[in-house]
Amino acid sequence: MHKVLLIDDDAALGPPLAEYLSRFDFELVSETHPRDGLLRLHKESFDAVILDVMLPDMDGFEVCREIRKSTEIPIVMLTARGDVMDRVIGLELGADDYLPKPFEPRELAIRLQNIIKRSLFKDNKDDAILRFDDLEIDTQRRNVVLQGESLRLTGNEYELLIMFAKDPGKKFHRDEILNQLRGIDVDILTRAVDILVSRLRSKLKPLDCIETIRGVGYTFNGARQ
Repeated sequence: MHKVLLIDDDAALGPPLAEYLSRFDFELVSETHPRDGLLRLHKESFDAVILDVMLPDMDGFEVCREIRKSTEIPIVMLTARGDVMDRVIGLELGADDYLPKPFEPRELAIRLQNIIKRSLFKDNKDDAILRFDDLEIDTQRRNVVLQGESLRLTGNEYELLIMFAKDPGKKFHRDEILNQLRGIDVDILTRAVDILVSRLRSKLKPLDCIETIRGVGYTFNGARQ
């Protein structure tokens, strides 16, 4: 059973959602105040976080930023329906997925299953270690080392890097990247891909290995060793 933390100030949401998600083998724990949620996350082990944007004292974006300082746990953000900017900001801060309110509980369950599956995914042993100049990716341990230092990536950033690194030189269209990374909703389309690539590029600095192909997408130009 996967343990999930819900941080949402709507106290009426937790109990019925916990009952529904239990059908999908999820144990849902709820906190209505962001600081209580952060404290709970620090003390206990969870497989994912459901995080509302509208929270008292500190909004969901601040909470997401705090979570990303210490862990890459999968995060699903709950945003206002139709508010694309909230979704974009959430992705920029490292959220793995988002769901507009009001939402269907079944859709939330499926999204949770997908991001947790990606988080736990183990690649084939044939490509256990991918090595490039100053960059090493251990796909069995999901560990990325840049210039001798361990690199902290979100689930989507890691999956994007693996996609690039396993096929250096290939031109990846934005639509292809969207199709591979199921956690990004197609409503944002190319903007979501560009945000994700920008975040990954920033974390890979000073390595300059992701090239933009105008009108197409991106390619990874690292030299595999």
